[in-house]
Amino acid sequence: MDITTFRTPGLGDTTYLLTHNGRGVLVDPQRDFARFLEAAAEKNVELRFVLETHLHNDYVSGGPEAARRTGAELVMPAAAAPAYRHTPAFHLEDIGAEDGLSVRPIHTPGHTPEHTSYLVLIDGEPVAVFSGGSLLVASAGRPDLLGPARADTLARLQHRSLHRLAGLPRDVLLLPTHGEGSFCTTSGVGRFTSTIGDEVDGNPLLALPTEDAFAAQLMATPLPIPAFYPHMGPTNIAGVPPMPATSVPALTLADLATLPDDARIVDIRPRHAVAKGRLPGSTAIELGTDFGSWTGWLLPYGAPLVLVAEPGQDVAEAITQLAQIGLDAVLGVVTDLDAAATATFEVVELDMFVKLVQQPDAQILDVRMPSEHREIALPGAVWRFLPELFSEGVPTGLDSSRPVLVACGSGRRATIAASLLTDAGYRPVVLSGAGVAELAQQLAR
Repeated sequence: MDITTFRTPGLGDTTYLLTHNGRGVLVDPQRDFARFLEAAAEKNVELRFVLETHLHNDYVSGGPEAARRTGAELVMPAAAAPAYRHTPAFHLEDIGAEDGLSVRPIHTPGHTPEHTSYLVLIDGEPVAVFSGGSLLVASAGRPDLLGPARADTLARLQHRSLHRLAGLPRDVLLLPTHGEGSFCTTSGVGRFTSTIGDEVDGNPLLALPTEDAFAAQLMATPLPIPAFYPHMGPTNIAGVPPMPATSVPALTLADLATLPDDARIVDIRPRHAVAKGRLPGSTAIELGTDFGSWTGWLLPYGAPLVLVAEPGQDVAEAITQLAQIGLDAVLGVVTDLDAAATATFEVVELDMFVKLVQQPDAQILDVRMPSEHREIALPGAVWRFLPELFSEGVPTGLDSSRPVLVACGSGRRATIAASLLTDAGYRPVVLSGAGVAELAQQLAR
């Protein structure tokens, strides 16, 4: 048996390709499934099954199309009931037995009601379990993504599911889909795979004595839910269109005058380039591993998009990340701004930012996540989580006549905030290459 892992860092997810005796099992593939099929072809493996653990909340699935392209059998939780052909996975009803490989579905509701894990058996012996969003490394999948009304019920189901999986043999590999960086997990530890024995010994959620204590722990501190999440489940139920092309037309500034009224401009250039000049009204979301997630969270879902990029920048990567969450309406890309880039802001490193913060009239805006703010709160700073800055507007306490010093964890989110602040008439100064933690250390000296 061989297992190949594919991390999608911006989503915090892992796809797996398990191979045995020339046959392959693909688990929870994202929409850009070509990379998984290429790996199978390199191994000279025939894809036998495509397994889906649940109707994903965080990305558009590539499972149905990957199965169609390869002739593999698409296996989904029986309770998912999507609107396309598949093999329903019923609890403990083994699937396949060719060349000694079989898959045993285990109903593990909690992250979603239909959630199903898959125990892999080689010659009848359990060797690995694909746990999706159920039992995770030192954690568990969130039970609140389908709304607060069902969260307590799903949390209690998750408790039973975790203990169901914990009853497997200790040496069984634990291969979850969600992990560090995913908003589908309740915590992160920097590891993505484990064993059942390691989780029994060290997962703090398995140590909680009662179902009540477990549910209370999972629901104690509500976590933010990205705005694009509610669109993922219905898309995965209805059926996903084929992956769009990753090349788009080159547009001129004159073309922008003909855009639909609801179109949005997203500037993917590096922050220092954006700071020197950007198109007024554009949102600066620097291209990185989480570009697609922030675009889907901050802008109206499904709005037509135009990208602004540097010549030679990896526009295909940006389009792929957008497609992973179903944002297919990319109209084109602009790479020559000429003199139209008039909106500017300032980007500085930590030493200069500290000097600015120490000025008597300094005003600081912290745009980090609630969990980051709870861990380290900067005295005197105004805090507004980045998505709330977009949905609720600029805090009233900020003075537009003075610079606004914007900080996050590295400068990435602060740059996004700066594009909004600039258009609102403020003068933002972004802390780059460091964040609130480093800033707090410097100020404490």
